[in-house]
Amino acid sequence: MKMKVKVKYIVLNLLWVSVFSPIFIYTYVVGTFFDPSFSRLDFLDDVAAFTLSGDTSHLHVVPLETSTALKKPVGVVYSDHSANSFPNEMTEHKSTRVLSAASEERQPLLNNPITRAYESQLLAIRLEEQHTLPPGKIEQKEHSVNKSDQMTEAADAQVRRLKDLLIRAKVYISLPAIKSNSRLTRELRLRIKELSRAIGDAAKDTDLPKSAFEKLKAMEQSLEKGKQIQDNCGASIKRLRAMLHSTEDQLRVHKKKTTFLAQLTAKTLPKGLHCLPLRLTTEYYTLNSSQQNFLDEDKLEDPRLYHYALFSDNILAAAVVVNSTISHVKHPSKHVFHIVTDRLNYAAMRMWFLCNSPGKVTIQVQNIEEFTWLNSSYSPVLKQLGSPSIRDYYFRARRSNSVSNLKYRNPKYLSILNHLRFYLPEIFPKLNKVLFLDDDVVVQKDLSDLWSLDLKGNVNGAVETCGESFHRFDRYLNFSHPLISKNFDPHACGWAYGMNIFDLVEWRRQNITEVYHRWQKLNHDRQLWKLGTLPPGLITFWKRIHPLNRSWHVLGLGYNPNVNQREIERAAVIHYNGNLKPWLEIGIPKYRNYWAKYVDYDSVYLRDCNINP
Repeated sequence: MKMKVKVKYIVLNLLWVSVFSPIFIYTYVVGTFFDPSFSRLDFLDDVAAFTLSGDTSHLHVVPLETSTALKKPVGVVYSDHSANSFPNEMTEHKSTRVLSAASEERQPLLNNPITRAYESQLLAIRLEEQHTLPPGKIEQKEHSVNKSDQMTEAADAQVRRLKDLLIRAKVYISLPAIKSNSRLTRELRLRIKELSRAIGDAAKDTDLPKSAFEKLKAMEQSLEKGKQIQDNCGASIKRLRAMLHSTEDQLRVHKKKTTFLAQLTAKTLPKGLHCLPLRLTTEYYTLNSSQQNFLDEDKLEDPRLYHYALFSDNILAAAVVVNSTISHVKHPSKHVFHIVTDRLNYAAMRMWFLCNSPGKVTIQVQNIEEFTWLNSSYSPVLKQLGSPSIRDYYFRARRSNSVSNLKYRNPKYLSILNHLRFYLPEIFPKLNKVLFLDDDVVVQKDLSDLWSLDLKGNVNGAVETCGESFHRFDRYLNFSHPLISKNFDPHACGWAYGMNIFDLVEWRRQNITEVYHRWQKLNHDRQLWKLGTLPPGLITFWKRIHPLNRSWHVLGLGYNPNVNQREIERAAVIHYNGNLKPWLEIGIPKYRNYWAKYVDYDSVYLRDCNINP
């Protein structure tokens, strides 16, 4: 009886070791691979720590390597995520790198029992996935895997390789050892010409001609010959360093030229916009005096209406501002536009709005020359703008070599139109509130609510621009000067001109114009700030700004191609601040239509001047 019990006990042990244990271990291992919280690294540690007959020593299935014999990883190197979650292996295939390795280096890994066990489990899991997924899903998954494999190699890998070979060839051909070999020199020059033609303007591998691969092989063979002749690495390094310095110098020169040409293009009036005022001026003076007047002049000083201030010498830009604004207002008859321009464009501006009457909206066009109160004895800035030192600062030829000063060499900084925004109470003595608009904006919503906005004792309602560091005070003002550092915070938020609601009652009460004059006098030597109207604006309206919601005024369409599309669509006003104005050819194409849709290209004057979309 005891003998039978012992036999049964032995049989059960054998069954456990030979049958049930492998099933249990396999089930456990596969389960852990499907458990995201379990790491395959932990599984390998468990295998290595497997005990036998009470021996707790680790099983070194893979031979250990000493620190002096470490080898680079071969085969597929997985990302950190792939080591923690096997089911995500395929979805994270994009984060893997495929490294090339010789077959003899891979052979020991293939013979490794753990590697074979791992690969067999991987195969089993893939087979199981194929049984559980429908055929369409399997094909889709295989397609995504193949696509991710193709994405691992850069789209311009061959182009960059060809360019590298060109650089090497140019280095070789300049070395003395190669120069002494006339045959190889001629061969390298031929290869350089062939490869240069093959590359051309190609930016991607798909742009390369079919013969590019043959040219690449030919160049590699020629370079191999040069490598056998030239064995002095020091000479090659010296030559490469010289080429690097030369390239940096050329890049610096090209950057300077690019900056200058960009500034020149931005400030040069296109032929069509030069033709337009000439054509309109001619037509204006053919009208009799009764035809030269606008209607509803009694509304010009009514404080109950919505008044806009627009100072511009650009007729087409001013037309877009007016057209875009009135297309969104609910009661056009309650809106009044006050346009101030210079003497040269006065007749043309009046003629445009006489011929293109904006419906029930009231239009006033004024000539800045008619503001007799605005003279050098009253306005410090007018006196400074007319001084020889200022003109020398902006236009002296010797300054053209300085990239940092190119933006200062702009006629608009010498135009009093640009500074007229500081004299709103004098221009509109009977008004309480005025909305100031730049001529490079487009209005996309009704702005009437701004007049009922409570500015809480402040003078200027504006959108702040402190989202970016370069829009803070220290970007515009000279904080090394004690007058600036003592009175202002370098990290204070800047704000934007272009769409501002001004409370003229508070302006007069706080005597803002006198504050502006005082700081302009202090800046007679341009030590406090250098250019423009924003720096004196930051100073004049210091602690007198009421911040508006950013959706009222979105900036950057004149220099930033990455303005958020959703912000543009939701904005009440979009601003093309910067050099890339929408009426110029250099304007950013994807933003041009926001502006162009308010231009009447069917106008006879635009057609005569060849101004087209």
